Amino acid sequence: MRLEHIGLSELSGSLIALEGVEGAAYDETAEITLSNGQRRLGRVILIEGDRVVLQVFEGTQGISLQNARTHFTGEPVRLSLSTEMLGRVFDGTGRPIDGLGELCPEERRNVDGSAIDPVSRHYPRDYIETGISAIDCSMTLIRGQKLPIFSGSGMKHNELAAQIVRQAKLGGSEGNFAIVFAAMGVKNDTADFFRRSFEEAGVLQRVVMFRNLASDPIIERILTPRCALTAAEYLAFDKGYHVLVILTDMTSYCEAVREFSSSKGEIPSRKGFPAYLYSDLASLYERAGMIRGRPGSVTQVPILTMPNDDITHPIPDLTGYITEGQIVLDRDMDQKGLYPPIAILPSLSRLMKDGIGEGFTRADHPALSNQLFASYSKVQDARSLASVIGEDELSDTDRQYLAFGKAFEQQFIRQDAFQRRSMDETLDLGWKLLTLLPKSELDRIDDAVIDAHYVEGAWKSLPGIAP
Repeated sequence: MRLEHIGLSELSGSLIALEGVEGAAYDETAEITLSNGQRRLGRVILIEGDRVVLQVFEGTQGISLQNARTHFTGEPVRLSLSTEMLGRVFDGTGRPIDGLGELCPEERRNVDGSAIDPVSRHYPRDYIETGISAIDCSMTLIRGQKLPIFSGSGMKHNELAAQIVRQAKLGGSEGNFAIVFAAMGVKNDTADFFRRSFEEAGVLQRVVMFRNLASDPIIERILTPRCALTAAEYLAFDKGYHVLVILTDMTSYCEAVREFSSSKGEIPSRKGFPAYLYSDLASLYERAGMIRGRPGSVTQVPILTMPNDDITHPIPDLTGYITEGQIVLDRDMDQKGLYPPIAILPSLSRLMKDGIGEGFTRADHPALSNQLFASYSKVQDARSLASVIGEDELSDTDRQYLAFGKAFEQQFIRQDAFQRRSMDETLDLGWKLLTLLPKSELDRIDDAVIDAHYVEGAWKSLPGIAP
C-alpha cells in the first residue's frame, strides 16, 4: 500500500514542511506529486517530532500548500552504478542528461558512502603523471592522494582542470584508468567548455561527468560530489579502475552548504559557514585512498577558488588540514600571462617522497626536485635585493640566479594548455635549467648524481634564453 501525505504545512524557498509524519528518517528521499501529475524528489533534512522538513531537488516553483502529495520512499538518495557510466554526462543527482537514455544499473548505492577505515588503508605509492612539468616534478600526484588546487576567481583553474583530464595517465605499473569529473555551480559556457574539451581530445569515453549549473538548486550542488565519489568508489574498488576525481569548484559547494545551513536556522560560525564544515569536507576528502586487498584507487584533486585570494579563508584553511598538500595558483603570474600560473614555493605534495625516485619515476627525481625548489627560493632573494640596490650592483652569482629564475618560469613552469611532457622530458628539462648555475651552487644533490646528469652549457639548447 502506498501511503501519501496530502498537502503541506509550510513552504519556504526550496524547503517544504509536513505535519503528522511518523517513521520518517533523516536523509530519506520523498516523492512529491503535484495535481498536474508532475513528480519531484526531495530529501528529509530536519525532523522535529511529527514535523518533517524536506529540501526539494528541482525547486518548489509550482508547488502550493494544497496541490502536493508526498510519499516517503524509506531509503536514502541512491545512485545507479554501472561501467556504462564511462563516457556519460549526468546532472548533480546522477540522472543522465546527455540524451543517451537511462543506465542499466548493476546496483544502486547510497551516495553518502563512508570514509575508508584507517586500518584497511593501503599506503599510496605509485604516481599519476599529469604531463604538466610543475606538478609532475615538484608536487607529484600520488595514487590514492587528495591534492587540492587553490586558485582565485577569474584565474585559469578551469583550463588546468581540463588539461589534467586530457593528459593524465598512470605512471609505473599498468592498469585501467578512469576520471570522474564533477562541476559544481558552473555557468553554462563553462560546462560546455569542459564537455567540448573532453570530446575534442578523445578522452570522454574514460570520463564520468557530473554537471551542476549555477542555476540548479543548491541541494543538487550538495549531492554532486557525493554522487561523483560514489561512482569513483564503485569503479575503483568493485571494478579495479584507478580513478582520478576532479571536483570543481569546492567553494561553490561550501557556499551551498552555508546557504543550506542558514535556511535551516542553524547558528553560523566563521564567515557564516556552519560549525560542521570541517567534518562535512572531511566526509568527502576522506573517501580518497586505496584499500588493502582491493583493486583500484581513488585519487582526488579538488579545486577551490579562494575568496579575495585569501588562503586563510575557512574553505582553503580547513581543506589544508584534511588534505595532503596543495597546488597554489599565483595571481601575479596569471596576470603576466604565464600558464599554468603554479606558484612553486607555497605548493607541496606530502606523499610525493614515497612515490618518486628509483623504481617509480627516476632515481635522480628527489634530488633534482629539491634542488630546483631551493634554487628558485634563492631567486626571490636575488630579486628582492635587485629591487633595492639595482641589478648592476648584484654579484655574478645573484645575476646567475636571476637568469635561472626567468628561464625556470618561462621554460619549465610555462607550458601550453595542449602540450604534454613526459616525466623524463620534465626531469631532463630541469637538469638543463640547472646548468645556468655553477656546480658549486647545487648543494642539494650528491656529486655522483651531478656528474651523471649535469652537462656544462646544456641550457644553450633551450630557445629564448640569454646568458
